[in-house]
Amino acid sequence: MNSLVCVKQVPDTTAVKIDPVTNTLIREGVPSILNPFDGFALEMALRLREQAGGTVTLLSMGPPQAAETLRTCLAVGGDRAFLVSGREFGGSDTLATSYILSCAVKALEERTGERFDVIFCGKQAIDGDTGQVGPELAEHLDLPQITYATDAVQENGRLRVRRETAEGYEVLECGLPAVVSVTKTAYELRYATVKGIFFSNRAEIPVITPQEMEGKIDLSRAGLKGSPTKVKKSFTPQRSKQCALVDEASPAASGTRLAALLFEANKI
Repeated sequence: MNSLVCVKQVPDTTAVKIDPVTNTLIREGVPSILNPFDGFALEMALRLREQAGGTVTLLSMGPPQAAETLRTCLAVGGDRAFLVSGREFGGSDTLATSYILSCAVKALEERTGERFDVIFCGKQAIDGDTGQVGPELAEHLDLPQITYATDAVQENGRLRVRRETAEGYEVLECGLPAVVSVTKTAYELRYATVKGIFFSNRAEIPVITPQEMEGKIDLSRAGLKGSPTKVKKSFTPQRSKQCALVDEASPAASGTRLAALLFEANKI
């Protein structure tokens, strides 16, 4: 069971800064972490490897410093890692990102001579919160997909996934290969071992550049020029600390007073 886990290095959400000119995230000098949902996806892949054997490959798209996040993933049990990086990819929205990743997946399968049985993604990145890259990646690769997964096991050559829904949970099965988007699970990402840290520090992380994918990728569909999503304006909303305490003689009177205040403020 060969798994590929797509991971993303994201800025610490307490230190997000926006370039006022390009409306893109400023990543230089900002503390970065592994996207938490990708951590759940990685742990699911590691548990699947323990159950069914195989390998766990890591793939990330980003600037050179994203390699540090890949090393973090190697330290907890990943077998190998690859970074997709190039100026041509900068500013990609979710559609362009998923397209680039799909081309990288095909390039990796050609390079390794193996086909990935399962491609895991976190359900969303905490810097964008769109939840679109996983499903779009499945569409680009023409693969079945299961979203909001909380657990996965291999049974008789098929994948059985426990999926979270608004009403509870459902259990789905699908053939392989497939793409699985992972939400928060009952288990956390395991800790790195000393052996894993030594391995990750020594590991070579090959970089897949636009030039290496020449002839296999349409660069007009990558980067800012290949991104149909345009951010017209980004700003930090102003927060008002004004408040009114409603404490009348009875709950009914408090409700009446609250409704009057909301009406006066043009909220209802």
